Amino acid sequence: MAEQFDVSALQKQVLLEKAKRRTVLREEFLKQTSNPFRHASGEGGAVFDPAIQRHNAMRINTFEHFRPTFKNVRFGMMLIVVPFVVCGYIVQKDRTEKEAKRRAGLVAYADRDFKFI
Repeated sequence: MAEQFDVSALQKQVLLEKAKRRTVLREEFLKQTSNPFRHASGEGGAVFDPAIQRHNAMRINTFEHFRPTFKNVRFGMMLIVVPFVVCGYIVQKDRTEKEAKRRAGLVAYADRDFKFI
């Protein structure tokens, strides 16, 4: 009966250790958040988490440590400039083709998309 629920003894031990660690962390979090004397120390109602603090500090300091390189410039061009240029070219080409057909008289007035413009 060691292979219960398709879980080996080692995997079961690992899962039990994770559950135990999760329970300890949950109890510590509940203890810190429900402490009525916490506001007196000036900490406020939020629990200080060093990992979240490091993440927020990293996000704030991103632009201070940014160095423009050829790879960054290329990525920005491909993401911003090239789509605008391609879209503009397609729209301009389509409009000139439609205008040429209208001026040549190939499209009847009743068949035009925008009659009042």
